Amino acid sequence: MREFWELYKNGQWEVPFLTFSIYLFVAASLILYLIIVASRNGKIKKERLSKEYSSIIDKVMSAVIFEDISFAEVIQKDKNFPFLFDTPFFREVLTDSLINLHKNYEGVYAKKLEQFYRDSHLMKISFRKLKSLRWEVKCKGITELAEFNIKEAFVPIVACSKARKKTLKIVALNAAIKLEGTRSIRYLVEHSDPIDDWMQLNIIGAFKKHDVGDTVGIEHLLESQNTTVVALGLKLIKELKLTQKLPHVVHLAENTSNTVIKYKAQSLLQALTV
Repeated sequence: MREFWELYKNGQWEVPFLTFSIYLFVAASLILYLIIVASRNGKIKKERLSKEYSSIIDKVMSAVIFEDISFAEVIQKDKNFPFLFDTPFFREVLTDSLINLHKNYEGVYAKKLEQFYRDSHLMKISFRKLKSLRWEVKCKGITELAEFNIKEAFVPIVACSKARKKTLKIVALNAAIKLEGTRSIRYLVEHSDPIDDWMQLNIIGAFKKHDVGDTVGIEHLLESQNTTVVALGLKLIKELKLTQKLPHVVHLAENTSNTVIKYKAQSLLQALTV
């Protein structure tokens, strides 16, 4: 310690310190430059591969949709396809292409895409994403499974709705509603965490978007011990104009001890009976 103090007093530390700082700055700049170049090259390579893969995938999807070719037949006809399919990035581009097509097709064509998704084992990969520790990977897996109407995914998706991450909760609840409609109500009734206004708007939007025709069970939301779930039930009844649920709203207004819920129920009754 004394030696360092002597160096400091004598002013002999300045030159070594400045020299070291210059070398450190140059090294850091060089490393940062190499990282930027590598990242840029990686993006360029991905864009190039994406275009190449897309042209191959378009031909395969056209054959699957319009020529009734199965995944097994695709592998037999194109010897390069199995090798490409083993590449994670190719599977990612293929999945995105399938999702885009599925959104634009209905009926028989949509069913063919769903069957291809199952037969190609892309479904299993999506299920594996649900076990990821990263919430954004879980969200991607949930979105993929819900898009292709994989009913078996309902229970694990509901489990994801209990996560701490709000975005993951919203994605999971929306997917559950898409897959099973009012069957997801039972899990919402038991939901212990608060459902804030933003989540409620997303859930209501999911019911409207997926056109859940069967509204049996929505009244059970009014029986929840979670006041935010009760508030969600009242909003759903109002937004979907479920006048047949008014007796349940009357019962809630007469028996609840929560003044906020009582006021919301009374306001809903007034709005739907005018």
